[in-house]
Amino acid sequence: MTTKKIICSACLLGVPCRYDGESKPDKKVLKLLKKEILIPVCPEQLGGLRTPREPAEQKGKKVITVSGKDITKHFQKGAKEVLKVANIFGVKKAILKQRSPSCGNGQIYDGTFSKQIIKGDGITTKFLKKNGIKVLSEEDL
Repeated sequence: MTTKKIICSACLLGVPCRYDGESKPDKKVLKLLKKEILIPVCPEQLGGLRTPREPAEQKGKKVITVSGKDITKHFQKGAKEVLKVANIFGVKKAILKQRSPSCGNGQIYDGTFSKQIIKGDGITTKFLKKNGIKVLSEEDL
């Protein structure tokens, strides 16, 4: 049996790379790490954003910080960098952090910073799907 390589949101593996400088280790993801090769990525860091950073949400086609700064270009760059990593390793599957403006899969926050969830995909998730990579969230495991 060959071990699969899967792109994984680094925060789900315990890397403190979220906007608030924290991580969100997930028990199911960490259990999967014993059987599969999970390649940690943080699209927001790969896009040039520092940690910690201002909270951001998608508003239409843009990503806006809580103070109103447009950081869409950073998110787009990060998505392209994650795809480069996936291509280098021949990865066809990703497990990304649900509701994140970069990694959300089917659920994201609505852009009002009121914790309202709407249907939608994060910038990286959309880009990976468009390029033939299957995306799951930690909640799909």
